[in-house]
Amino acid sequence: MPIASINPFDNRVIRTFEELTPDAIERALARAQSTFETWRTTSFVERAGVLTKVAAMLRQRTPQLAAMLTTEMGKLIAESKGEIALAADIFDYYAVHASRFLADKPLASSHGKAFVRHSPLGVILGVEPWNFPFYQVARFAAPNIMIGNTVLIKHASNVPQCAIAIEDIFREVGAPGGLYTNLLISGAHISAMLDDPRVKGAALTGSEDAGASLAAAAGKNLKKSVLELGGSDAFIVLDDADIDQAVHWAFIGRMNNTGQCCVASKRFVVLEAVADEFTAKLIARMSNLKVGNPLDGATQLGPLSSEAAVDHLDKQVQRAVKAGAKVRLGGHRITHEGAFYEATVLTDLPPGSPSSSEELFGPVAVIYRVADEAAAIALANDSPFGLGGSVFSQNIARATRVADQLDTGMVFINHPTWTAPELPFGGVKRSGYGRELSALGIEEFVNKKLIRISELTDPM
Repeated sequence: MPIASINPFDNRVIRTFEELTPDAIERALARAQSTFETWRTTSFVERAGVLTKVAAMLRQRTPQLAAMLTTEMGKLIAESKGEIALAADIFDYYAVHASRFLADKPLASSHGKAFVRHSPLGVILGVEPWNFPFYQVARFAAPNIMIGNTVLIKHASNVPQCAIAIEDIFREVGAPGGLYTNLLISGAHISAMLDDPRVKGAALTGSEDAGASLAAAAGKNLKKSVLELGGSDAFIVLDDADIDQAVHWAFIGRMNNTGQCCVASKRFVVLEAVADEFTAKLIARMSNLKVGNPLDGATQLGPLSSEAAVDHLDKQVQRAVKAGAKVRLGGHRITHEGAFYEATVLTDLPPGSPSSSEELFGPVAVIYRVADEAAAIALANDSPFGLGGSVFSQNIARATRVADQLDTGMVFINHPTWTAPELPFGGVKRSGYGRELSALGIEEFVNKKLIRISELTDPM
């Protein structure tokens, strides 16, 4: 079945690609394994040289790559340029720091000298999503390449041009064939690839269902997996918060990437004393956004990634309304060719209703009013997800105390959940397990090998 690149602005097919045949998949896997046998022996300097060149080419080609990204999945052009810059920063970050992260770790021992050496595992599979086609790949590929692993990438089927462009960059900078391999395949092939003994582990960013399927296949084969799945981040506004600052960041946290972000601020948990002011100001900020072509720098609200995404979001909103939510802004598809949805604000959704546990992947903010700090913490934790969260307060000690009680992998104070190369990224509960980025992200797919040296003694 052909893989299609469709522009969500007008729903027109840009280009189609044929899926790899089983023979082509086998050749790709064999080449990745063969390359691993030599790549594992290279120095950190050689590995860093490849990543540095990749980063430089990403920056050099930002205008073309950003336009491709925007056309293929609908991201606003300014955000696309920002994503390319972030991906380049991640490649540079690991090129600079990997040798220190992976240096031998001496161990205190009463039984001679001992240390831990980080060794590569082999071929690692990355299953990546459409919402950040360059950033997500960088945070998986960069640390693994620096470890000495080789990587296979099964990218989302609706961003094939972005997927191919990244592989092309690796080839053009002189990376050995098989170091980075893009696989134009469907998800149906993932289990079979994990059955193959040459694949030593897998990481997935995506849906809960996809994550559960990959984890089951990896577990069956006793292989390591790392999962970054959905999120329904709580954005807590305490009664001593700077409300104007909170609204500013609430808008950015909800509308970044048109709300299609795992760590987007999705549930706004606001103390009663400031709820009216916060709600009124957020509605005003989300109103009258300029709808249009995401390639136009003046556009403020672009399309979602696909028609299917719009249909799914609309059904979720209507389900929330039936559960008791009030529509304070938006709440419908936009009458416009393409995959557009109104910026929407919902209030009064009863906590505990099925809709309150769903992840809304689009420009929809849900505001909850709570009586006090304890109620805010309880509501924030009343979710199957545990990816990120935010706490807004002018009292940093208080905000830190609240942050410490949130059941999430990440908490940001006076800022929405965000990302940077040096910050570990990952969640708990149904948001997945393991970490990417920072020093922690490079430790997932390594053999932490103990080497102990005993003193030579005369056996006589």
